[in-house]
Amino acid sequence: MDALAGAVAFHGYSILFMLVFLEAIGLPVPAALALLIAGASSAAGSLTPAFTLLSALSAMLLGDSIMYVLGRYTGWWLLGLLCRLSLNPEACILNSADSFYKRGRWVLIFAKFVPGINTMAPPLAGSMNMRAGQFLALDFLGALLYTGVYAGIGFLFSDFLGTITSGYSAFGTVLGWLIGMAVFVYLAWRGMLWFRTRRLSPVARVSVAEVVRRRASLTVVDVRSHGYYEKDTMRIEGSARLEPNALQQDSTLLDNLPKDKEVVLYCTCFNDATSTSVARILAERGIKASVIEGGLSGWKKAGLPLEAVPEGEVVELPRFS
Repeated sequence: MDALAGAVAFHGYSILFMLVFLEAIGLPVPAALALLIAGASSAAGSLTPAFTLLSALSAMLLGDSIMYVLGRYTGWWLLGLLCRLSLNPEACILNSADSFYKRGRWVLIFAKFVPGINTMAPPLAGSMNMRAGQFLALDFLGALLYTGVYAGIGFLFSDFLGTITSGYSAFGTVLGWLIGMAVFVYLAWRGMLWFRTRRLSPVARVSVAEVVRRRASLTVVDVRSHGYYEKDTMRIEGSARLEPNALQQDSTLLDNLPKDKEVVLYCTCFNDATSTSVARILAERGIKASVIEGGLSGWKKAGLPLEAVPEGEVVELPRFS
């Protein structure tokens, strides 16, 4: 607390701008605490209240605007990525989109006070095609409420900062140990997953050139966990669709795969993770499957034929008019 208070007092508006901006784009930084200290500094005369509020507001609006644009141009990718953590990712995407569509305008005003939602609201607004003017107006109200509340509390109760600071050293030591333990547990968990993956049976990989050469004897299957929520989305020409999330709940989907051809899978994940996972499931069911190296990106780089996803397979998600 002492170090953060000194930084805000010495560097003033620039450090406040940086902390609020970093929180707006999703990094775990103490922007609320910085606003409290900035408000208290304003009461003490170290900072000017008007410039304090202007710095925080501009930082938050800039960060939110960047996230809005990312949501607009990455579509449902970000929501799909986050929903992979749920038990039913497909339902998560549909339910989240429907809920935000119904309440999104008001969510933008109060989202800043809810961890997680504060970062997700702007890209969701962009993904759902909310008009830029409407988004900026609602986001401005939300940012003004958030910065005003925390800076205002710091301004009104600046006399209590000394009391808070006196007990902060011991708290900071405990917090440091807790963070260290959390990092250790996370690394141990990742290591366990790595060793578990190494023990799994290897999955065969085929190059794009080999798929082209053997195309007549192969069934090419798209197993992207997202990508079918956008109009004009493309896939490998002649490929079939297998939703990996639905596969966990309905194994009968495999009945549609031909038994007389080898199945090759592709996705857009890092290191072909989804394709590899689905290939192992198919192997357990007696279906020979391999993974296209580089997935859809590798196919595109080779300049090979693509086709638009049929309209009947595109999942229509709600959009703001």
